[in-house]
Formats: sequence, C-alpha cells, structure tokens
Amino acid sequence: MQIGIPREADGSETRVAVSPEAVARLTKKEGAKVLIESGLGEKCRWSDEEYREKGAEVAPNRTSLLEGSDLILRVGMPPKEEIGAMQKGAVHISHLDPFNRRDLVEAFREADVSAISMELVPRSTRAQKMDSLSSQHSLAGYVMVLVGADLLDRVLPMMITPCGTVGPARVFVIGAGVAGLQAIATAKRLGARVEAFDTRPVVKEQVESLGARFVEIDLGDTGQTEQGYAKELTEEQKRLQLEGMKKFCRLADLVITTAKLFGRPAPRVVTREMLEGMRPGSVVIDYAAESGGNVEGSKPGEVVEIGGVRVVGFTNFPGRVAADASRMYANNLYNMIDEFWDEESGRMKIDLEDEILRDCLVAHQGEIVSPIVRKVLGIEEAAS
Repeated sequence: MQIGIPREADGSETRVAVSPEAVARLTKKEGAKVLIESGLGEKCRWSDEEYREKGAEVAPNRTSLLEGSDLILRVGMPPKEEIGAMQKGAVHISHLDPFNRRDLVEAFREADVSAISMELVPRSTRAQKMDSLSSQHSLAGYVMVLVGADLLDRVLPMMITPCGTVGPARVFVIGAGVAGLQAIATAKRLGARVEAFDTRPVVKEQVESLGARFVEIDLGDTGQTEQGYAKELTEEQKRLQLEGMKKFCRLADLVITTAKLFGRPAPRVVTREMLEGMRPGSVVIDYAAESGGNVEGSKPGEVVEIGGVRVVGFTNFPGRVAADASRMYANNLYNMIDEFWDEESGRMKIDLEDEILRDCLVAHQGEIVSPIVRKVLGIEEAAS
C-alpha cells in the first residue's frame, strides 16, 4: 500500500501530517511504502533527507503522488480539484470540516474516494489516541498563554525584589475543555493568579486540581453532551453568563476564551461592553476568531485594540509550535492507521460497523455514509 503525503494546500499552514519518526513506524508495516512531496517538512525544519533516512521516498511531482497513492494523509482540506486526481478506492484522511464543506464531501463521493474526517473521531477511551482535536487543542492552550504574556505590559508571576514587590497578573480563562485546562495549567506554572469559568459544573474539580479558582455563575440547568462538550445555552442563560463574567474580565490582565465549536459558529462570550470595562493594557485572546469569534470585535489573524485592550484573533495557535504539533498529529494518524491495518493484505481495512469509523468515515464507495454528516447536511430528510 502506497501512503502519500503531499504538502499542505494552505500556504499558511506550518504543520505537516507525518514526522520523520512517524515515517519510520509506517514503513515497518508489511506492504507499506511512504511517498512524500519534496519540501514537505521544511516549515518544521525537517529536510527531505531526514525523511529518506527514515524510509520515505520523495515523489517526482505532486500529480504522481496523488494518482499513485492508496492512502493520502494531510493536516487540512484538499483543494477540490485534487480529489478527482486520486485513484478510485483510495482513502484520504485529514481535517475536512464536513458540516460546512458539502462541496468537498460530494467531491469525495463522486470520485469514489473514502474520506475520513479527523474532527469526527469520537471522544471514547479506545479512540483517545486518535483524537487530533484534543492533541491540537492542548497545544493551543499552552501557546495562547505565551502569546498573551508576550503582549502584556507586565509580568505574570509575583516578583519580590529589593526595589519592591510586583503582584501576580490575573488570568481569566473562559472554557475548561482541553484547551482551557492547558491554558490554566500553563498560566499557573508561570506564576499567574488564575480564575476559570465553564458552563459545566462537572469540570470544577479539574480546574481546582490545577490550582485555579473556579468561578461559579448560577445559570440553572446546564450540562454536557455524551462526548463531553458543553451544551448550548438558552438566551436567558447566555445573558446571565455575560453578566456574571463581566466582573472577572474587569479584574483580569489576561482573558483567554476557548469556546471553539466544531462545525458551528462560535458563541459570543466577551462583548464590547465587557472590553470597555477592562483596564487599558489588558489582553484578550480569542481562540475562535476564525469561526465567528468569542470576542466582539476580534478579527481573524489580527491584533486589534478596543478601548486600550488588545484583542488577539490569531488563527492556528498549534501551528506556532509546528514541530511538536506535527509530531502529535502524526501520532494520531499513525494510531488510526495502526488500529485498522490488516497485516494479511498489507492495507488499511475500512470496517463500516466499527464504532470509530462509523461517524468519522464521511464518504465510502460512492456514498456519504457518516450518520452524523448525513443528518447535518439534511441527506436523510431529502431521501424520505
């Protein structure tokens, strides 16, 4: 089985789908051959020679790689025109944003290419090692604190010096999922005074175990989904949440919002009124700027100043630590391949009954097969 890894179509993407170490593991599988596009790892400082030393071959050109590979791995979405260049029956694995990119889903169906969307890997014990959203969110939480610390005009820890004492900066983290918990842990390690809020009371213990104060706002009945995500709030609950968080934003030097929802617009958790109540020189990091924004006025890829507060809307926070982000993502992909590798045939086996593939396998054998994707795209309703 030829495994092909092309360079990312998005020129701003710094991560890659396989590290040299991952190549070494893949080539040990019986029947596996790894082919990379030249320059694949240059943004992670990995040369073609490093990949060759681990067993990869460098494709003569991108077209031959796409046409000749049985399995194609990427970080992001492929250009739609490249899907038709893949061989019939090939398997493509990457982040696909299938809820918003029906055109890509249809292109995979029409080309008879099996498409696996890494965003749809279930949050289960067995699938944990394949969960790329969690691995990348964890790195994002770390990076957001460093970006905020760099932009602040003060230090995070308390410092006692001969010329006086500097108190610790206050950090307020909104959302205690994977990214939020890592942000809390990082800010605490850097010596900040950390407070955090989440609509799910069940995460209070996790927040406090990291040394942060859990902010409690009475929203009535909230909770989480079966996969551990926060449930959507009612309009009244959203109003109560904003009112309750206003005080903590006003006191904070650094606010980090982490309410980034896959496939849905981001909820607004910091309003312009809240920004105007903060001290000049404060910093707010919006993790969801590219999907509508948690912070009113944030702009994707930019730092804007609102009432003296710097609002950071950078995209791809994991890509700021590209080498480690790529290693972690490459491990997610390897674990996916390893889980379904058939030693006898030397190929990745697609099992439609498997609980992991059932949702994340978007297209297969000319059909859109993921039940959740069919539901979101309205395919079931159209067929009835």
